[in-house]
Amino acid sequence: MTYKPPFTISAKAISMIAEISALIERYAIRLEQHDALKLRKANKIKTIQSSLAIEGNTLSENQVTDILDGKKVVAPLREIQEVRNAIATYDLFSQLDPFSVSDLLKAHGVMMSALVDEAGKFRHGGVGVFAGKQAVHIAPPAERVPTLIADLFDWLKHAEDHLLIRSCVFHYEFEFIHPFADGNGRMGRLWQSLILTRLNPVFQHLPVETIVHDNQQQYYQAINTSTESGNSGVFIDFMLHELLQALKLHQQPLNGGVNGGVNGGVNQQDVFEFIQQNPGLRANAIAAELSISERSVERHLKRLKEENMIEFRGAPRNGGYYRKENGKDFGLHG
Repeated sequence: MTYKPPFTISAKAISMIAEISALIERYAIRLEQHDALKLRKANKIKTIQSSLAIEGNTLSENQVTDILDGKKVVAPLREIQEVRNAIATYDLFSQLDPFSVSDLLKAHGVMMSALVDEAGKFRHGGVGVFAGKQAVHIAPPAERVPTLIADLFDWLKHAEDHLLIRSCVFHYEFEFIHPFADGNGRMGRLWQSLILTRLNPVFQHLPVETIVHDNQQQYYQAINTSTESGNSGVFIDFMLHELLQALKLHQQPLNGGVNGGVNGGVNQQDVFEFIQQNPGLRANAIAAELSISERSVERHLKRLKEENMIEFRGAPRNGGYYRKENGKDFGLHG
């Protein structure tokens, strides 16, 4: 191994690695509880919906669920195809080797089937990332892509750094190389999750994309800052923080936890108390923690807003729910 991507490991990163390592074991125990299959399905839906939403897909969790269940959905055909492809790709998850370039191409072929001409193949032309009309990143020339990816995979397989670090560095370097004509973002996030299953298989069922989606602007900023500095340390810190937040979100189940949520035991007061303890989250993130459908959460949120107990602050895509200042509380409705 001769290639090593440039990165630094901060003291903050070391601390987060220790915390993630402890919390992932507790999350594994939670997944082994009753109704774990329903929770895994719910998290799969959240992962697919959030990862595609980052790329501009407008389908909701309910629509993704309907597609997964084989029901008819009225939506743009391309967006439906993106969801079907993502479902098929995640179904391949356990068969993919995170250290195999050929498996990367295989997964991309499924993920981008009927969406791009070069599905399953490295790009043959130049690509860039644009903010409006301004180029924020011009990827390396197409002829260098096979060598750059081969070097990156070789480093990934043989480096001795903690796998959490390697997964973050890989994710950043993958986005920097931009090996495909399209689908680089969703493939980079998928592959980081795949890498982490070698650390613990339950990473497959952790919907990190939901947290990333809620912090989409910071995600791209971390990539841009790392590119400007020529060092992926900032992106490492960002992604470790997202992983940690996703795990923390799933550590404290309310009123029966997984069983209570999946079986319908979460009520309006549970949602209100959760918002008090975890302000600033969107409906999909609240649903992920409480293990109930986004539709159910939205119904509770609607009633809480009508009763002047909570409010939504910020832009529609980046804001979240908060307890309303000077608003009502449970037991204080008189």
